[in-house]
Amino acid sequence: MDKSHSDSSGRSVFDVLSHCHARLERACTLGDGLRLAQWSNKDATPSYHAPGHHTVSVYLAGGFGTYLAGRPESRGSPGRVCLMPAEGEFPWVVEGSLRFLHLYVSSRAWADRVVRLLDAEPRAVTLDERIFSEDAELARWAAMLAGCQWESHDARLAIDSASHAALDHLVLAAARPLHRSAALRPRGGLSAAARRRVVEWIETHLHDDLTLADLAAQASLSEFHFARMFRVSMGVTPHAWVAQRRFARACECLKQTRLPLGQIAAACGFAHASHLSRRLREELGVTPLQFRRMNP
Repeated sequence: MDKSHSDSSGRSVFDVLSHCHARLERACTLGDGLRLAQWSNKDATPSYHAPGHHTVSVYLAGGFGTYLAGRPESRGSPGRVCLMPAEGEFPWVVEGSLRFLHLYVSSRAWADRVVRLLDAEPRAVTLDERIFSEDAELARWAAMLAGCQWESHDARLAIDSASHAALDHLVLAAARPLHRSAALRPRGGLSAAARRRVVEWIETHLHDDLTLADLAAQASLSEFHFARMFRVSMGVTPHAWVAQRRFARACECLKQTRLPLGQIAAACGFAHASHLSRRLREELGVTPLQFRRMNP
């Protein structure tokens, strides 16, 4: 076994990249065994050997000189997807620069999603290796995340929802047709009691960094089924509903108080005052000062 192999065996992909001089642009933990990271790299050559977690990689820019050792015929490009299972070996050659998004999925998170989404044994549904494949849904997910401000509470819920949906997409793709059909079968929405619990819980936690798992727990559903049932009941996604309620709460605060804009933004779940100002311009075409003058 060569030194690079022994040095990286069993280490997480994040740890390997951190020690091979790739540049971490941003990262966040989503909970439920999921973690996101956006990286840039130039000429560093990481090797992943049985990292113990699954990795979903989507290239955002460059990568034309990137390939697996011994497989130079298949190279990266923007939008291409790599799925790297937990026990795989991936010695990379990197010639030139690239930017990419990683979703790290713990084995526990994968098993939990298989059980709750498909009602199947985790060992029966495995993630298959894919190198530089095309997947329009994962490419859209990565492009959406690349354009988000990850530090915003509002954006974090959108990122969380989208990343859980990306994992659901992978689990469904790996499932047998019968399991897939059962998971996708339409149902009738949230019960009245569950809907009230979710809506009331959102109202009291608008200032928090909400996750899809938080909301799903109020309805005692998996994230996948909660997102589908919420949309059936409410006509919008959970993220859109929370964003709408945060904006409405902020408008009420602007009307009824003289609190500083930054304090209102924080109390309503906005990352900062400029984020709230931008939403006002986008939604109503006015600045916060103009809005207050219109509502004395």
